[in-house]
Order: sequence, then C-alpha cells, then structure tokens
Amino acid sequence: MLVASMLNPDICRKARLSRDRRFDGRFFVAVKTTGIYCRPICPATAPLENNVLYFMHAIEAAQAGFRPCLRCRPDSAPQSPAWQGAKTTLNRAVKLIKEGALQDGKLDMLAMRLGIGERYLRELFNKHLGTSPKAYALYQQGLLAKQLLHQTQLPITQVALASGFNSVRRFNDYFQSELKLTPSAIRKQKATNPSNSTLQITLSYRPPYDWTSMLSFLTTRAISKLEWYTENSYGRSFQLAHCQGNFTAHHIAEKSYFLIDLNLDNIKYLQSVISHIRRILDLDADMQTIEHDLSHAFPDLTIVSGLRLPGIWSTYEAGVRAILGQQVTIKMAHKLVTTLVDELGEPAKVHGKIAKLFPTPINMHKCDFDFLKMPASRKQTLRNFTAFYLENTENLRLNDLELEEDLDAWLAVKGIGLWAVNYAKMRGLSHPDIFLTNDAGVNNALAQLNSDINPEMASPWGSYLTLQLWKTLQ
Repeated sequence: MLVASMLNPDICRKARLSRDRRFDGRFFVAVKTTGIYCRPICPATAPLENNVLYFMHAIEAAQAGFRPCLRCRPDSAPQSPAWQGAKTTLNRAVKLIKEGALQDGKLDMLAMRLGIGERYLRELFNKHLGTSPKAYALYQQGLLAKQLLHQTQLPITQVALASGFNSVRRFNDYFQSELKLTPSAIRKQKATNPSNSTLQITLSYRPPYDWTSMLSFLTTRAISKLEWYTENSYGRSFQLAHCQGNFTAHHIAEKSYFLIDLNLDNIKYLQSVISHIRRILDLDADMQTIEHDLSHAFPDLTIVSGLRLPGIWSTYEAGVRAILGQQVTIKMAHKLVTTLVDELGEPAKVHGKIAKLFPTPINMHKCDFDFLKMPASRKQTLRNFTAFYLENTENLRLNDLELEEDLDAWLAVKGIGLWAVNYAKMRGLSHPDIFLTNDAGVNNALAQLNSDINPEMASPWGSYLTLQLWKTLQ
C-alpha cells in the first residue's frame, strides 16, 4: 500500500505492470525516453524500469518537464484523498482551490479563510507539492480544460471560462508553455454529447466500489422530482451559488468510473459542481486503507468491501433532512422531505420534464410549515435553523462556503442536537470521522453484535464504521 510522500519503487513497478486500478491516481509514471507521464493503468506498452520515474502528484511530473499522455489522460485519474496524511491545513487549501477559490479570489483571501499567513501558505505548498498555490491552481485549471477538450464539444471560449481562465489567449498560452500541447491537438478525435445543452464527462475512482449499497442508500431516501435513478444511475437537480443544474451519474463498473450527464446554466461554476458530485458519490475515498484499518480495529465485524459514504448536496439540505428525520422512521422522514420539496421547491427542467430544486433558506424563511404533519416544536426548529443559516451565510451566497461552515455552531439553535449536527457533517460535508452516537440504527446494530465495539478505535474512519453497522441491519 502506498503512503503519502513515500513511493516504494517496487510497489509502483508491480502496480504499473499489472495495471492495477486500485493504484490509479496514487502515483504517476514518467517515461524519460518519451518525455511523457502516464497513469499506472495506461494501456500503452510498458516501458523498461530504468526508463521511468515515479511521482506522487501529476503536477510534480509536469514541473519536471514531462507532458501528459494523450492515451491514458492523467487529467481523468482519480484524485488523491483530500484527507491523506496529517497535513490538515494543506489538504483544506487543496480542497478550496479545487472548488475554485483562486479563480476569482486572491491568495491573501485564501490564507485568511484558512486562518494562516500568506507566506506560510506558500511554504506549505512548496514543501509538500514543490510548487506555489497559484501554480497548483493553474495546473488544476489546465487539467479540467484538457478533460473538457477530450470529452466535449464546448467552444474554446466556453472551455476557457469553465476551467477558470479569463481569456482565450491566456488559455492558449498555458497549454503551449505548461502542457506542451495545443487545444487543437487534443481535439483530434471528435467527442459527442447527448444533446447540445448536456455536458458528458467521466469521473474515475479506485476500486472497490459497492455500487449496489450506494444506490440502495440513495434511492431509499430519494425525493421524487428532486432525484431520479435506475439500476445503474443516480441523478438530481441542484443549485450552487448563482447557478442551477442537474446531473445523472451512470456507473460503468468494468472501467471504474462514472459517466456524468451534466446540465449547468452557468459554466463558470463547473469545477465546483464536479467537486460536489465527486463528494456525493465518495469517489476519492481510499477504501483499501479504510477497510484495512477497520478490519484490524474490529476483527469480529464483517467488513463489507467498497462501502462508500453517500453525500448530500449541501449542508443546509443535510440539516433540514436531519431535523425532519429526528425521532421518526426513514419512511416518515422521506414523506416529510417529499412534502417540503413539493410545497417550497422551485421548478427546474430536467430532460424536458418539470423537476424540483431543494428549497433554499430564502424559500423557507418565515414559512409556517402548516403543510408538514409533525409537532409544532419541530416546525419551530426549522424556522430557527433557517434564520440562523441566513444570518451566518455571507451575503446569502448559498452552498459555496460549506467547507468553511462551523457546524458545531448549529448547537446554539434551539431544537438542534448533536445527532443532527453530526449527521450534517457526515453527509453534508462528507466528514470521514463521524460516529453517530445515539443513532437508533447504530444502537440496534451494536445490540446484535456479540462483541463490544469501541468507536474511538475507528478514528479517523468513524463515518465508515457507522455505515458498516447500518449495513449489518440489512
């Protein structure tokens, strides 16, 4: 197993020669004779060992003078887990940059959001990634642009805008100087889209992935008109900051990726939307590490392989679902959320049909919720929570500051307890280390086990232990 910042050449050699998808995106292979760097699953003839170099990050290979392979396309590799290692501040910075924090904002603003100085932020990136924060952000923009050129027929100006470049000239200059490619060279093969308004992109992951369990979890809680699904797909409508859209993720198991059909009314937010989809489907989890740790900590617990953490689009939605789900069955909670979306959700078109968006705090502000059949105290909790959320979300910019939200502050809202906050952390932020203490399902699962389980031993994978315990009830 690879460990962050510690590449074992022997393991890398075995992984690339076997094209093991479990190592896809965990390291990159640079070929000295061709000047190209590849994913370890590249289908090209494997080069001799003395002609290759191994890099933990794609940007390190690029800065060493290698250009990305057009065949395996490193831009499509699964991302490294944001929680990998103990570099918490760096990982948080990387997440925010992938969300587009440096597209419009400046470096000093990012440093302020992280609670550190600009100089220290530069030092973190130089020490661990060998580059500056701006260079890293620019490289991520370039990889997204390359993916869009490969997979879509978006006009060049739209590709430049979607990937964060402010001008086509800057976009072209970057490709020439950094990737040693031209946009036209990448578009040798014409890509196709289902419709003129739909983007189609692929998002990869590292096996194992228990799609059956993920789909079952999501569909049990799926809200009509807001979400839709088939045996091999899941989709939903969404809104993010100043844009709206919808996606449908089709699982392609044999190739370890999802084919995403995406509609978005403001292409500028594409990078952030992709990050949300990856989080909802938990595509960046390192299941080998998680399952290894849980199986050693709890040898008497049967670990279901590939069990991923199903996300919710926003922390606000997660909070509302948690409030409606307190002290009731999943079926009753589902009925309440469905009613809420029917009454307050704004209409949205999906595949020519009228769908719904999840109600925003503005939609729900000052609502009496008479249409919900539940205690008056819980209706008041919804009003309290919505007022609190509006008051504490900067400039009412919905859903785009979620990584910055201190969800523990929700405990100050009357009617919201620790379970609701932790549920929102687990599914709204996809926090990997949330063990749902006092959850009815968790308690029932623990009661059925013959041995005692100390949840502290699950750290930092408490959320995945929660999922494993829920799974035993099925």
